[in-house]
Amino acid sequence: MTGFDLTALLAERGGERYELHARHLNHQLPRMLHTIGFDKVYERAQGAYFWDTDGQDYLDMLAGFGVMGLGRHHPVVRKALHDVLDAELPDLTRFDCQPLPGLLAEKLLTYAPHLDRVFFGNSGTEAVETALKFARYATGRGRILYCTHAFHGLTTGSLSVNGEDGFRDGFAPLLPDTALEMGDLDALERELKRGDVAAFVVEPIQGKGVHPAPPGFLRAAQELLHRHKALLIADEVQTGLGRTGDFFAYQHEDGVEPDLVCVAKALSGGYVPVGATLGKDWIFKKVYSSMDRVLVHSASFGANAQAMAAGLAVLSVMEDEQIVAGARHTGELLRSRLAALVDKYELLHDVRGRGLMIGIEFGRPTSLGLRGRWTMLQAARKGLFAQMVVVPLLQRHRILTQVSGDHLEVIKLIPPLIIGEREVDRFVEAFTAVMDDAHGSGGLMWDFGRTLVKQALQTR
Repeated sequence: MTGFDLTALLAERGGERYELHARHLNHQLPRMLHTIGFDKVYERAQGAYFWDTDGQDYLDMLAGFGVMGLGRHHPVVRKALHDVLDAELPDLTRFDCQPLPGLLAEKLLTYAPHLDRVFFGNSGTEAVETALKFARYATGRGRILYCTHAFHGLTTGSLSVNGEDGFRDGFAPLLPDTALEMGDLDALERELKRGDVAAFVVEPIQGKGVHPAPPGFLRAAQELLHRHKALLIADEVQTGLGRTGDFFAYQHEDGVEPDLVCVAKALSGGYVPVGATLGKDWIFKKVYSSMDRVLVHSASFGANAQAMAAGLAVLSVMEDEQIVAGARHTGELLRSRLAALVDKYELLHDVRGRGLMIGIEFGRPTSLGLRGRWTMLQAARKGLFAQMVVVPLLQRHRILTQVSGDHLEVIKLIPPLIIGEREVDRFVEAFTAVMDDAHGSGGLMWDFGRTLVKQALQTR
């Protein structure tokens, strides 16, 4: 036995968390958290809630950017992981076929019956990388099309189809790629006619800004792609597994059957990283065309027993607890109640989304006093008003949210799919109070806004 005691280590040094990050990890993270007042110390979590050192609860409307689809520490997923550890399986021998990957692949494919095979990796960006590699090899072409404002990951291949310059800057050269506006079928057809496009990768609902694909776009894009012998890749890393009120977001539109589908995040149960790329049989058979190519694409920790057990448990819970239907019902309730506030607050311009993926967009007010304050913020840095809303939601109402992307006046709500009417009531009441303050003659929000402006100007 070793002398290692995790509980004692955390008790002794857990209070150093921010200092440790500042010294040894990304030093800008603790700096940013201190700046916006997010430097909380959370002690435990369960379901859709955190608790701090004072025992106060915090409602989680972020779900680890969608990872915690079932909330934190779901007992079924937790038990599955205990069971798989206790089983002492001969995991990751690399030269055998364990049952859990086959069982999880079989189950996943029941939700996408037009697809045939699965590759398991460790993350969403790996799932996208797999899809890009498979599409390029299967078609014999090199160029990938993607949408402006897209986010598909941050490793080099997925970064090549990232629509945000702030992520791409300084990392060139990347893969050959071309960005299109979401919904622009003419541009898509123009690029396809060049004959070098392997695939078009798209989020059915873009995470940045929460923009759903226009009605009919995905099916029309699919028809164009197949006519030009190119593939449709659906990135369902954030939108998949019930997030939008269907198991996959592309299923909102009849007749859409992507050639490759990427999933991750919620499949993990919040415990063990896992990514999966679902695809058609002929694509996999082209990539793995002979025994010589059996390891042409693999992942050292892919399909490990813990990840597979977590995935199987997640899918079981989703069926047993009717998670998808619940997300559809609760999401519509939350969206409709927030949308009813648009006419009440001139700073609130739009509420959109599907299921429990909702975007709250703010915009330029009409009244003179508010317009001057808004202009002050915009001159310093676009996106500061949305951050002004996020901060009091946490500080005063103990609700964790975040903006949906840099320089955007949009808050994205992606809570655990298990929330219900109680959580909807709590969020809407808190959001209403924050908006009342923002529209008042004074208001603590605008004092904080001036602080953000000063900090934004100092970092230029």
